[in-house]
Amino acid sequence: MPRVGGAGDPGSRWPARGHRPRPPGRCAMYWNGHGMGAWGWFAMSLTTLIVWTLIIAATVLVVRALRRDGADGRTTPAPYPASDKGAEGLLAERFARGEIDDEEYSRRLAVLRSHAPGPMPL
Repeated sequence: MPRVGGAGDPGSRWPARGHRPRPPGRCAMYWNGHGMGAWGWFAMSLTTLIVWTLIIAATVLVVRALRRDGADGRTTPAPYPASDKGAEGLLAERFARGEIDDEEYSRRLAVLRSHAPGPMPL
């Protein structure tokens, strides 16, 4: 037997379940009926930019803090690459690069050879 005159039936004075009419002049969402205004969009955009700026700045600061070498916080590269050539080899490289002239090269080479390590006395 079909129900007649219940909620949601055509001609019923009650609407279907969950569909109540709103009172005139009221809107359920945002209470003003127009959504978010221009100032809301501006504030949201500005906040998004600030948050992303803070995230990027924090990332850069963490990476820089982890890469610190020196006491002053700067990364200090080695002045010359480490090599197994010894003092004479480094002196020859400096002469080849033109950092020192032939007179200085000869003088320093003589000093190095005069102080060559020998057997240690017991």
